[in-house]
Amino acid sequence: MLKSHFGLIGLGVMGENLVLNAERNGFSSAVYNRTCSKTEEFLRGRGQGKNIQGATDLQDFVGKLERPRRILIMVKAGAAVDAVIDQLSLFLEKGDLLIDGGNSDYQDTESRVKRLEGKNLGFIGMGVSGGARGALEGPSMMPGGTKASYLAVESLLTRMAAQVEDGPCVTYIGPGGSGHLVKTVHNGIEYGIEQILAEAYDLMKRIKGMKGDQIADILAQWNSTEELSSYLVEITEVCLRTKDSLDGADLVEKIMDKAGQKGTGLWTVVTALQLGAAVPTIYAALNSRVMSSMKSQRIAAESSLKGPAVKDCDLGSSSDAMSPLMDAVVLSCVASYAQGMELLRIASSSLDYSLHMPSIAQIWKGGCIIRSRLLKRIQDAFNTDPQPVNLMMDSWFVYQVNQRLPGLMKVVAGAAEAGVPVPCFSSTLDYINSYRTGRLPQNLVQAMRDCFGSHTYQRLDKDGSFHTEWLS
Repeated sequence: MLKSHFGLIGLGVMGENLVLNAERNGFSSAVYNRTCSKTEEFLRGRGQGKNIQGATDLQDFVGKLERPRRILIMVKAGAAVDAVIDQLSLFLEKGDLLIDGGNSDYQDTESRVKRLEGKNLGFIGMGVSGGARGALEGPSMMPGGTKASYLAVESLLTRMAAQVEDGPCVTYIGPGGSGHLVKTVHNGIEYGIEQILAEAYDLMKRIKGMKGDQIADILAQWNSTEELSSYLVEITEVCLRTKDSLDGADLVEKIMDKAGQKGTGLWTVVTALQLGAAVPTIYAALNSRVMSSMKSQRIAAESSLKGPAVKDCDLGSSSDAMSPLMDAVVLSCVASYAQGMELLRIASSSLDYSLHMPSIAQIWKGGCIIRSRLLKRIQDAFNTDPQPVNLMMDSWFVYQVNQRLPGLMKVVAGAAEAGVPVPCFSSTLDYINSYRTGRLPQNLVQAMRDCFGSHTYQRLDKDGSFHTEWLS
């Protein structure tokens, strides 16, 4: 049999779909899975009749690939990736290229790039977004590493990627771990938007007493607008309309209110703290998942910690698409994107990644989980000013904030009076109010720091650093 164009290790759902995507686009492949029965099952099933050959061990696998070898690794992030790399390295030769397509920590990718390039092997850390369906039909891909390594697989990736009006949803992100950093921040934004939509659902259900189909009708209206048309709004509507096959009730109401996480949201927040970027909306979404995991504690506290009775407040009506609530959702989504893009801007400078922000917005317009019409506005904003101090200062976003801030304020105040938690809405309001305030109370914080620790302070009326003996 002829040598294959590229190889894939790890036949999970994402791995299977990516290799089928590549085959559909004209690239033959060899596949290997640690459990051989999984390889055999795939070749007898979804891979049957395709230009895909299986391998029984890694040496056999490497021998089935044309040189220079291009190998996509789709295994669990962390130690498993390093184990595969170490095992593969025994059979690789100068110029061969490995691609880690999992959700790896960008700092791990930095180390792997340096280690393998030192052995004359290429390494790409590539974020892949789109879920199982996106992997099959065309995902958004975020590859980072050396430019030479990217060029070696550019033709493959551009054919596999989702396609939008201005090109494929893949581009060279930058050096080292930049691709995985961009994917991490993508996931942080995703955390934010998912929680924002959950908060909107909770308010419509608990305050307005609306059922799944009624809430879904509002989501359908939102999805028809430029500001909220997106994949996540679309699938939220689907989830709310889906019925339990057993009794016809709303299926979402049968699901345990505990949300899982795989680490990328946490990495986004930790990286933001390390680099000095403010991401309060994204942090609130992460913290909400942590709070959701405390199910037994919450049940016990519900009977002991008393709050206000849930009461009506102005969220709007179905005739105006719940206008104040829509304002809150729009601004919170804008804040999630703005905070994520600001983190990337700071990281680009701090880590010497030279990220091209319009290109990142462009490749997120299709295939990925956070794809939305709003990304065209974000792309335009970065094309107008490649290094804005904050996305919210672009003229279109300034207008959105000024028009929609009263609605966000109304929703947060109403939710507080009704005792319904809205952490992302509240954090977004604090974020915007803090950002638009020329003088914050941290002058007092700095005075306290100088008082107890002699940390000094700056003055408004003269240059230099100053210290006061506050307790003398």
